[in-house]
Amino acid sequence: MGFFDFMTEDIAIDLGTANTLIIHNDKVVIDSPSIVARDRVSGKIIAVGKEANMMQGKTHENIKTIRPLKDGVIADFDASEKMISMLIKSIPALKKKMFTPALRMVVCIPSGITEVEMRAVKESCERVNGKEVYLIHEPMAAAIGIGIDIMQPKGNMIVDIGGGTTEIAVIALGGIVCDKSVKIAGDVFTNDIVYYMRTQHNLFVGESTAEKIKIQVGAAIEDLETPPEEMSVQGRDLLTGKPKQVSVSYREIAKALDKSIQRVEDAVMETLSQTPPELAADIYNTGIYLAGGGSMLRGLDKRISQKTDLPVYIAEDPLRAVVRGTGMALKNLSRFKSVLIK
Repeated sequence: MGFFDFMTEDIAIDLGTANTLIIHNDKVVIDSPSIVARDRVSGKIIAVGKEANMMQGKTHENIKTIRPLKDGVIADFDASEKMISMLIKSIPALKKKMFTPALRMVVCIPSGITEVEMRAVKESCERVNGKEVYLIHEPMAAAIGIGIDIMQPKGNMIVDIGGGTTEIAVIALGGIVCDKSVKIAGDVFTNDIVYYMRTQHNLFVGESTAEKIKIQVGAAIEDLETPPEEMSVQGRDLLTGKPKQVSVSYREIAKALDKSIQRVEDAVMETLSQTPPELAADIYNTGIYLAGGGSMLRGLDKRISQKTDLPVYIAEDPLRAVVRGTGMALKNLSRFKSVLIK
């Protein structure tokens, strides 16, 4: 262990469309929404994460909230770099240091990402003092985080439903055998709800409200065993322009999300149909694993199970499965060397 190693800190980052999570010393130290608020006049970033999230939909013309990642990839290079840098600087253990230490990082990326997009992520990390930057594909990280032994000659199917993309992959022998990345995920569900409220209730609601509806009464099927209570939703009446309130049940949200969920199901079916027969036999025995925030949608596991005739399991703490796996890969760099992209 040289002087350089002594000065290096290891961090694992899950750069998500909706949330960015960072692990340092085996603990999730940052879990914050991937949002940045910028002052339009000076161009300065005034808030990041939770603070910026609270401003969303409530800003005046001098402040703009930006989500630097779109569909799991960097859309606004400058904002994302500032966001990564500010989040890293706010890690409690690094705050105490006099100067920013060199960082060894493992960063998670969607499987459908292009070379150019991959380079953008890498460069962003190098600019915030990343000396060694490794990338890992999301479904791979999710599999490690769920606790699957990915190096075995056994097929496992992962469906990771994030904010921007749904990643579906069949993994065996430490590699992705077949995968599909579709841009139907949490954000699309949220937009479906906005559209539904507008067309069915003449109620105009913002993104944050739609997100709340999704979490409180979101469902993938119309007959749940333990249904959530109806939720009262406030917004603007499109006819009178006055603020009004309506109550919404989970059945309505299941209707609103039906088409999008169908598309996720189709992608799962398509991936299954491309799976080599020996691995398909394994998946018949092991089932499908769900990870990511979208997997928490009530009844989604049941619905995918009915469609595929396979057992479906939800990862424990699905929101953190990916970052946990990224952290584990960072800890055992030598073991997972073949999985990481340098």
